[in-house]
Amino acid sequence: MLVRTVIFASLAAVLATQIPSLVGKPGNEPTASVNIATGATEQLPASPANVGTMRLQADAQGHYSGDFRINGRQVQGLIDTGATYVALNESFARRLGYTGNQLDFRYSVNTANGNTKAAHVVLDRVEIGGIRVRDVEAFVLKDEALSSTLVGMSFLRKLASYSVANGSLSLKQ
Repeated sequence: MLVRTVIFASLAAVLATQIPSLVGKPGNEPTASVNIATGATEQLPASPANVGTMRLQADAQGHYSGDFRINGRQVQGLIDTGATYVALNESFARRLGYTGNQLDFRYSVNTANGNTKAAHVVLDRVEIGGIRVRDVEAFVLKDEALSSTLVGMSFLRKLASYSVANGSLSLKQ
């Protein structure tokens, strides 16, 4: 009898968390879109149905980037589906409050610029638009190895979905 009650409660919990996403209306537009080529941000109508969505327009090189907040600090980040983790340079990591004692550059990582050493950290939160993700794994690289912030799969895989169509990247939480 107890087993049946536990199974019933588990099913009820799963249904309670999944029903809202199944009932959501298709075709909802995101709250904001960032056009990096022009540097302009276009605000789209906000509604409760599109909280947790974001659309980024590709720049002239076909890259998707936007204004992120990492642990509350503003940073321009480039979405990189080829990167396993979020990657930060040491200067930005120090602005986030990571000290020399917390940054143990003991991991060898392979980047587009070759092999380098990196320190593993877990970011409290990574945000863009109405999307907020907690506990995101990241690596910190020395400034000479990385000049900007890359937002990799450790962020993207925590989303419900992401897709590319018609020159824009859609993110859904």
